[in-house]
Amino acid sequence: MNASDKKRNAAKAAIEFIEPGVTLGVGTGSTVNFLIELLPEIRDKIDRVVSSSIASTTILEAHGFEVSTLNEVGDYDLYIDGADESNKRLQLIKGGGGALTREKVLAAAARRFICIVEDTKLVGMLGRFPLPIEVLPMAQELVSRRMLKMRGQPIWREGFVTDNGNHILDVHDLQISNPLEMEARINRIPGVVTVGIFAHRPADILLLGTDDGGVREMRS
Repeated sequence: MNASDKKRNAAKAAIEFIEPGVTLGVGTGSTVNFLIELLPEIRDKIDRVVSSSIASTTILEAHGFEVSTLNEVGDYDLYIDGADESNKRLQLIKGGGGALTREKVLAAAARRFICIVEDTKLVGMLGRFPLPIEVLPMAQELVSRRMLKMRGQPIWREGFVTDNGNHILDVHDLQISNPLEMEARINRIPGVVTVGIFAHRPADILLLGTDDGGVREMRS
């Protein structure tokens, strides 16, 4: 079974967690796009929806949804998003699509966070996927030097600007044995907007699309 089919199956499994009257937060990326395609079928269950990116908002609106802001809804029910990596504690690396800051804000405000991925994203240690860091443009070189001192290899995501007007550094060759400590340490660097480690707010439920066509559920 190919990766797209496994992502689609994980997205279908997430639909079962959407209860009537929900305020739903929607993430960004290819797996989430499969989820958005399914949402019109359960439109009557969704009270309000918030989005982590301009890209997802555009797709939601094309499907007839009115997208609210987080400031309008406050703390809310359910956030569903993908990830680039997850460990068994459901600590994640996110940001391959560049929306990590808004994704982290939406995850923090949600009472429940469901992560939908295909099974190759489950790893023993985070860091095989290059770690995205959103930085202020003026701080790009400063943050790069700090990451070199941490034995990472930062590469500017050239030609990409986040929805917040910032840059992304993708840091290669990090072995993230302590995600909680690493997340806090990088976030303390001046000029870092946020780092794509989701350890202080991990997923509550991980849905993994598997090769046999099923979906494996893990809980934190």
